[in-house]
Amino acid sequence: MTSNNPSLRPWRDIDRRKSRQIMVGDVPVGGDAPITVQTMTNTLTSDAKATIDQIRRCEEAGVDIIRVSCPDVESTTALKQIVRASNVPIVADIHFHYKRGIEAAEAGAACLRINPGNIGSSARVREVIDAAKSNGCAIRIGVNAGSLEKDLLEKYGEPCPEALVESALDHIKILQDHDFHEFKVAVKASDVFLAVAAYSQLADAVDCPLHLGITEAGGLIGGTVKSSIGMGNLLWAGIGDTIRVSLSAEPEEEVRVGYEMLKALGLRTRGVRVVSCPSCARQGFDVIRTVQKLEERLQHIRTPLSLSVLGCVVNGPGEARETDIGITGGGKGKHMVYLSGVTDHHVADADMVDHIVKLVEAKAAEIEAGISEAA
Repeated sequence: MTSNNPSLRPWRDIDRRKSRQIMVGDVPVGGDAPITVQTMTNTLTSDAKATIDQIRRCEEAGVDIIRVSCPDVESTTALKQIVRASNVPIVADIHFHYKRGIEAAEAGAACLRINPGNIGSSARVREVIDAAKSNGCAIRIGVNAGSLEKDLLEKYGEPCPEALVESALDHIKILQDHDFHEFKVAVKASDVFLAVAAYSQLADAVDCPLHLGITEAGGLIGGTVKSSIGMGNLLWAGIGDTIRVSLSAEPEEEVRVGYEMLKALGLRTRGVRVVSCPSCARQGFDVIRTVQKLEERLQHIRTPLSLSVLGCVVNGPGEARETDIGITGGGKGKHMVYLSGVTDHHVADADMVDHIVKLVEAKAAEIEAGISEAA
């Protein structure tokens, strides 16, 4: 699968790694399916209402799959209500206690996030796997550099790519020995170099879908940068079937950052792609504040389209030629509006944001109508 037509712009081509496909609920992961965007709730799962409210905000941001932590029986009890209310598949995050995994599968989780080696005896692992099989539940093996097995740390001396991959392969073998194959794998680390190297090695060793993440990446800005460098490198190399941007920020922000990452690489196209300048003394209007307002007011647009916002005529017309809608700063509070790359009309400074929002909404409706007619 490639992100663009190779005969037109080969420098944009991304050759996706060939992985087998699994289903997480009704969402395909791997193979030729779109790369999915995940996040994780930070409410108490036992508080079903708060968790559902947060899931709803993430759904509005475009999340494909959402994970909730299930550390206790109160959480797995609430999970039934949460699963029923959610419009996207729910992954239950399970650590150590095998009964929580069984309860989550029976409560309707689409996937269990576990490390089979941490669940306990072989008999307990079999019980969890049997529950997953009986309930049509996938499994994500989650290897993390911060919680590697003691024997691997002793063997390698420190978390390293080889240690993460060996841990993943050990866990995979447990599932395969129990004839379970509906799984995806993550080998996360907070160190970008370590994560990229581990994922690159694992991609060559297995054919299952890979879940990408730079764990404990940091706050909104720092974590976005780290995640973009790490996951961006992997995605550009064709590695990765589902992603989570791990930020010390609200989960809906993780979703937005994840989509922006995929949009930048041409791997997903949801919503408005904004091209804007950093602004300078030449600007005919306040570019920074204008872009902030437009991004906030256009979050509801799901139709893929492009918008350029440039402060002056130096690069404005050139960028506008490449976008569906464009605005370039002019003199005396009058700015040029471009439609499909062609100068169309002017708009006054005071009316600019409202005017652009209406144009984008109209263009989105036009595109959707064309898609409906073609279908």
